[in-house]
Amino acid sequence: MTLPLAGIRILSLEQFGAGPFGTSHLADLGAEIIKIEDPSFGGDVGRYVPPYAEGEDSLFFETFNRGKKSISLDLNSPAGREIFNKLVTVSDAVYSNMRGDVPAKIGITYDDLKELNPAIVCCSLSGYGMTGPRRAEPGYDYVIQGLTGWMDITGEPEGPPTKSGLSIVDFSTGYVAALALMAGLHAAKRDGIGMDCDVSLYDTAIGMLTYPGVWHLNAGFEPRRTRHSAHPSVVPFQAFEASDGWFVIAAAKEKFWQRITQVIGRPDLAENPRYRRLADRQKNSAELLEILEGIFITKTVAHWVGALTAAAVPTGEVNTVAQAFNDPQIKARGMIVEAEHPVYGTVKTIASPVKVGNETVHPTRAPQRGEHTETVIAELAGLDAEAIEAARACGAFGKAPEPAVIP
Repeated sequence: MTLPLAGIRILSLEQFGAGPFGTSHLADLGAEIIKIEDPSFGGDVGRYVPPYAEGEDSLFFETFNRGKKSISLDLNSPAGREIFNKLVTVSDAVYSNMRGDVPAKIGITYDDLKELNPAIVCCSLSGYGMTGPRRAEPGYDYVIQGLTGWMDITGEPEGPPTKSGLSIVDFSTGYVAALALMAGLHAAKRDGIGMDCDVSLYDTAIGMLTYPGVWHLNAGFEPRRTRHSAHPSVVPFQAFEASDGWFVIAAAKEKFWQRITQVIGRPDLAENPRYRRLADRQKNSAELLEILEGIFITKTVAHWVGALTAAAVPTGEVNTVAQAFNDPQIKARGMIVEAEHPVYGTVKTIASPVKVGNETVHPTRAPQRGEHTETVIAELAGLDAEAIEAARACGAFGKAPEPAVIP
């Protein structure tokens, strides 16, 4: 079996969520991800995220690091840096998620590494990018959601600014970094010359403002929070309350609106000039939504979702996470995978949604810290057992042990 990215080797100085999330999809597609963990700090901080953590393993870490290799390497040690440089010569990319000013400080930009490997691609994922007045600031998902306007337009109109229930900026930026890295690798293969890829949480969040942002820039549109998560211009396109819960309708086309009026027994609404077209419904949304809400509250979620689905109207229940995982579509799409783990036994994780080709991915667990140090260094850096021990004594893999004190 040959997966699409088999043969690509990436050295990854990554930790926590955004960075490891990006490379997790590349690993599932066959890339060799060599995770370089700093022994001075106990490796990736994700290893210790509660509540499901035991020693240096956690289910948080397992989420983002399936199928990778881990080596302990101190780049501040001359011996550790020498080994890193050897690995650069036989790798395709160096990937990191640090503050935007750090890659240059520790010497992992393209200018720093091109003499070792002219085709190396250096991808930096940071909070604010490698340029600009914020480049040296640490950036985290929820802070970025606040800075870029996301929290201001999320939640109920009378409520406080609200973040997304998930770290969407982190995860989206992981995808952007994976895309940037693959574009860089394609160009490097074509031209024989590598480059820097500069990706940030901030740029990603601003980019995802999309059409409301463009409306603002060109027409002065001011995005506002909408009641029941309503679309800013399409009606009905929001959550509705039924007698026993909530469901969502997405009537993005006129044909869907016409079908909805049949399902609710109000075909007259489709002919009413106040609601006939999209622009009409948007203009008169307050009175129309009052009518619809009065109808939907009278019956159950199952009734409305069943009837609307049968009429080919885009709709769905507002599920809990537990309910979401019980949907048969999850099994049909192979979105839960299992691997054997020395601490957790059989551990379930969520498969990558990136499906390319017909080959089946057989996932392996996330690595324990430094699990592959000696094998990777022997195979790729060309160090024999004696050289590895000498490097260890010089602190390449962490602080050298204190000499024994003889009484």
